[in-house]
Amino acid sequence: MFGTAHTASAQEQVVNLYSARHYQTDEALYSNFTKATGIKVNRVDADDAGILARLKAEGAASPADVILLVDAARLWKGDTEGMFLPIKSPALEAAIPAQLRAKATPDGTTWFGFSTRARVIVYDKLKVKKADVDTYEELADAKNKGLLCTRSGSHPYNLSLFGSVTEHMGEAKAEEWLKGMVANMARAPKGGDTDQIKGVASGECGIAITNTYYLARLMRSSTPEDKAIMEKVGVVFPNQQSWGTHVNIAGAAVAKNAKNTANAVKFMEYLASADAQNYFANGNNEWPTVASVKVSNPALQAMTGGNFKSETLPVSAVGSNQVKVQQMLDRVGYK
Repeated sequence: MFGTAHTASAQEQVVNLYSARHYQTDEALYSNFTKATGIKVNRVDADDAGILARLKAEGAASPADVILLVDAARLWKGDTEGMFLPIKSPALEAAIPAQLRAKATPDGTTWFGFSTRARVIVYDKLKVKKADVDTYEELADAKNKGLLCTRSGSHPYNLSLFGSVTEHMGEAKAEEWLKGMVANMARAPKGGDTDQIKGVASGECGIAITNTYYLARLMRSSTPEDKAIMEKVGVVFPNQQSWGTHVNIAGAAVAKNAKNTANAVKFMEYLASADAQNYFANGNNEWPTVASVKVSNPALQAMTGGNFKSETLPVSAVGSNQVKVQQMLDRVGYK
């Protein structure tokens, strides 16, 4: 499951990366960074939980320099467990909006978001009216009873969404909302986001929640099966008239025990460059976090008409709600 990370020799400049991103298009990111800087990227791949567990087990002996994770809840967990090194980078502070990075301390900032994916609602265009699902609140409305499909409520993507809703609504109303979602389920939560989209297309579900890059993959696919799915499914960016659509992030941090700190900061600053941000957008169907980078991805453009209102909550606040959200999920029976 894991590769091997090496410490730098006197002859070779390296940065050791622990990455939860498993996208082929990211290979170009790493090779271009090496071409531009001469710094070799040694990569260890695992899921977010596996990376955090490995960091904890390795302790001060860890060779990791940069940690790359794909969810706000995981970034928050790593930060609160003291796994990240605060850094001061004027370039990153200028490029990445304040709500998409950790709260700054006198010692610096521990993590930065480099791409976002929106958590949207998909619906059966023949059975469901778009106006009935254009807010997250309506997922719990009795008019949608028996229609809702989701993956596990405890999956980090949903923990982050529910943490966001909790921040907007307050705990009491958010728990009632989660209870209403459970009452509206078409079936028990299972599968991944693509399974939810397919469930809507097949008629098993009327509405579902998904991250946008799963939709974009289907939209950009040339297979007849994927084209047929997207012909049946409508997409809503919720809460455009209120707080905006929830966005989750992929972000990076310098490891607490990094041996190649300067190279780690260079790598993170590279991730905020126009070239790297374009790879996130066009290679993996994510939105750049750097506002000046323009997206030319046809699927993302088609989904939004070019733009959408996203929430402006600090992602760190959303992540910090995950423990109380899990407790609410347990109380309302959201598996």
